[in-house]
Amino acid sequence: MNNALAPFSCKYTPQIPELLSRLNCSIAISTYQAGKLIFISPQDDSSLVQLPRTFSKPMGIALDENGEKLALATKDEILIFANSKNLATHYPKSPNKYDGLYLPRVTYHTGPLDIHDLSFGKDQRLFAVNTLFSSVVEIDDQYNFKPYWTPPFIDEMVSEDRCHLNGMALQNGLPKYITAFNQGNKAGSWRENITTTGVLMDVESNETILDGLGMPHSPRIFNDEIYVLLSAKGELIKVNKESGTYDVVTKVEGFVRGMDLYKDYLFIGLSKLRKNSSTFAKLDFVDQAQEAGILVIHLPTGSTVGKITYLTSLDEIYDIQLIPNKIRPNILNTLKPDYKGSLMTPEDTFWAKTN
Repeated sequence: MNNALAPFSCKYTPQIPELLSRLNCSIAISTYQAGKLIFISPQDDSSLVQLPRTFSKPMGIALDENGEKLALATKDEILIFANSKNLATHYPKSPNKYDGLYLPRVTYHTGPLDIHDLSFGKDQRLFAVNTLFSSVVEIDDQYNFKPYWTPPFIDEMVSEDRCHLNGMALQNGLPKYITAFNQGNKAGSWRENITTTGVLMDVESNETILDGLGMPHSPRIFNDEIYVLLSAKGELIKVNKESGTYDVVTKVEGFVRGMDLYKDYLFIGLSKLRKNSSTFAKLDFVDQAQEAGILVIHLPTGSTVGKITYLTSLDEIYDIQLIPNKIRPNILNTLKPDYKGSLMTPEDTFWAKTN
């Protein structure tokens, strides 16, 4: 780390602040490596401002349809936050500064499940990828998790991370597609050959749509098309489901993981590769993949329109979500008592005094 630079210093192409201002949105990223959820917002048309909050191993981020509820998977909990514009306006530490304030409202004590992707679904149901148990699960207030779907090649639900099931895309409010690193049925089998054994599967039919993939992550449905990131190749692909093939939309010399589409713009996470990692050291572009940040692509044309590159503190990104209609949101964690003074009812909000 360069001590001359502030924590989480970054550089960015001039188009990024103006684009976020025009789109009227902010970026949320999770970095389990740095232990932060970070909001990135346009300060004006030429500069960005960041708001990092500390969490224990933050991974998947979920926003509901309106962007008013946010869920975050951490080491052994899932936290649910509700937004209040009114509480943001009257935030005691910085009144009239923020246009949104996400406040902790529910904590699910899941235990250490190594949850990866997370999504709000039909009727506000919360679905998660339970990587430790090689399954897609539903989160509620009665159990640590409720099994929803397990790949047909997994013969027993046990805490062994057999295939490194990691990604999930919902359709019509229910899990539809998943990504996994292989179709192994023994503990840690996915580590044996990570560059050529990955799969994309259909949850409803149990069909394997694509195989032979290199570390697939972040399956997403955009404009009725399936997109996946191939982390081992630095590729964004569009899936041809009927033929079982794919087209490469763009290729970068980097480890890609985490993406979200807002209007026509796709935001993709870039992570540095750890050369001392037994997993990452196997990748062909380990020497080139030494940048962490966000790549912005105009999806209709596949052209790159901008980039954010971190200079300090942040080496790996897991998830990215775009926060709609907010260009300066805030979020409070539970490590400090500030959130305890935020009181919400269906009709009103209050800031109570706290000791």
